[in-house]
Amino acid sequence: MGIRAAVFGASGYAGGELVRLIDAHPSMEVSHLAAHSAAGRPLGELHPHLGGSHRQLQSLDADAGSPEIAFLALPHGASGELAADLAASGAIVVDLGADHRFADPALFEATYGSPHPHPGSLTDWVYGLPELVSVAGATRVAVPGCYPTATTLALAPLVGSGAVLSDGVVVDALSGVSGAGRSTKEATAFGAVAESVRAYGVGTHRHRPEMEDAVSRITGIRPAIVFTPHLVPMQRGLLATVYARLADGVGLADLMDVYSDAYGEAPFVSVGTESPQTRWVVGSNKCLIGVFVDEPTGTAVVVSAIDNLVKGAAGQAVQCANLVTGLDEAAGLTPVGWMP
Repeated sequence: MGIRAAVFGASGYAGGELVRLIDAHPSMEVSHLAAHSAAGRPLGELHPHLGGSHRQLQSLDADAGSPEIAFLALPHGASGELAADLAASGAIVVDLGADHRFADPALFEATYGSPHPHPGSLTDWVYGLPELVSVAGATRVAVPGCYPTATTLALAPLVGSGAVLSDGVVVDALSGVSGAGRSTKEATAFGAVAESVRAYGVGTHRHRPEMEDAVSRITGIRPAIVFTPHLVPMQRGLLATVYARLADGVGLADLMDVYSDAYGEAPFVSVGTESPQTRWVVGSNKCLIGVFVDEPTGTAVVVSAIDNLVKGAAGQAVQCANLVTGLDEAAGLTPVGWMP
């Protein structure tokens, strides 16, 4: 018997990825599946690639049977009460949603437009970016968003080392349509995204405050970031390009030394001087980082590629779960993508 894991929000893309990864995990097993609107439906009907038509999704308030760890893959605003109840029952809680990523209730309210239901609990949550934040021993882990994952892995070591200036950072990022979730939306329908690329949430995307807050909590330095996400006509994958002004006297070799110090032992981050492609990481928990210097402008240009559903969601959640339960960090995960 493996560690009993409950998946709440199993009907969505991130929830389905959690089930896929846990089913293949050597030391975990899915003990409970729950969803909101899809309650009562068989898993195989929602995720045919997973099979398991005998496994039925329960309602979110159904008895979960005392799981040892609970994964929450729910929309914004849906995790607060459930997370509190699960934590009170003694379960380790790993939240893939946005409800617990900020330690400051005021910042949460400013970003999401409503007060947090349990503001006093926010400091109990550890930000689940294991390469830069220790999660060992945590009982509540807030998994970063997909854009903040790719961006923070690229930016935080440079800001923390003083290799780049923290003001005027620019992040341009592109994501496949699965990042918008599974629910039907006109903006992500085939006819709307095929043969087209568009920017969205320009100047207003909620991941910008998360990026700034994450880098600040990790390094003690709060960057000023201009962030523009783009929707591209592919199913999955995310590419973030980060631009930051170099400190005086800093060159490419210095940047590579900084990344070597930060990620030399990290199993899921690889840094080089080649521009990564999203197809190299799809299906994997890998973050590939390519480092460049634009000499005429004295700018560091860092390209970061992840699978938005794996390292940007379910894979990172499992990585955190491995660490908090004392398992090998890489258990049940692969750094190798599906290319082509």
